[in-house]
Amino acid sequence: MFLISYLVMIICVLVAVAFVTLLERKVLGYIQLRKGPNKVGLMGLLQPFSDGIKLFFSEQTYPYMSNFILYYISPIFMLVLSFLLWVLFPYMVNVYNFNFGVLFFLCSTGLGVYGVMLSGWSSNSKYAMLGGYRALAQTISYEVSMAMIMLCFVIFIFSYNFIDFKIYQSDIWFVFYSLPLLFCWLSSCLAETNRAPFDFAEGESELVSGFNVEYSGGGFAFIFLSEYMNIIFMSMLTVIIFFGCDYDSIFFYLSIVFIIFWFIWVRASLPRFRYDKLMYLTWKVFLPVAMNYFIFFSLFLSLMVLDL
Repeated sequence: MFLISYLVMIICVLVAVAFVTLLERKVLGYIQLRKGPNKVGLMGLLQPFSDGIKLFFSEQTYPYMSNFILYYISPIFMLVLSFLLWVLFPYMVNVYNFNFGVLFFLCSTGLGVYGVMLSGWSSNSKYAMLGGYRALAQTISYEVSMAMIMLCFVIFIFSYNFIDFKIYQSDIWFVFYSLPLLFCWLSSCLAETNRAPFDFAEGESELVSGFNVEYSGGGFAFIFLSEYMNIIFMSMLTVIIFFGCDYDSIFFYLSIVFIIFWFIWVRASLPRFRYDKLMYLTWKVFLPVAMNYFIFFSLFLSLMVLDL
């Protein structure tokens, strides 16, 4: 039953990825005063499936000078890591009950750096290599502040289990007394998933298409699927940590859709950051804010315990 339920969830997530791409193209279209995909099926609803079929049936090319084995394995490695993250979904009936879910999440996202780095390096292309370097520095930098923000709430629930976020937010959501941390977290999510305005790994104006420039067909589709699965997962994690984690309610899923919409809205609205400003933001703004909150919450909880 564990395996069947996990496979059903993965299929649902893959279908969700397909329709998130459609949502993105539609929203970007309407923001830019055009229609977006509207020909394939009713209102363009079958467009994601036609895109997927086109990608997987396209010719799989590879650079002659590339490191062939690593070049082929890297997209699969990135996709498997994205699948692994979804083991942490807080089921109503505990199919998987991770007591160390937060640590597992941090380890898995840390490993994701290697997929980007290997795909950039194994392509043996200057543009891909530069895109890989950028993504590497960016992801490592933002993981530090992201981990600190998560630890601020871990000390409230006294656990690394995501299901406990629901128990401890039954009366009041964490967002009501940590609004600045929510803004830092959302910005870190954008950087972690390489989304605009932090999409330096795929800066088309400088790097053609970044670390995945040499990929085509199935390899590109795997990288694309991995990226969008991470976006959906980070949206779900935002709802779990800040907005009550009420996973047996329809509001939980609507909140996830709204945060995904926010990801797209930001992409349509903001220009790309300068790279030095990106690094300044995490080390000089987000990390000090998260550490100050951590110290404040720790002292607050210590005083409460002493009073009791």
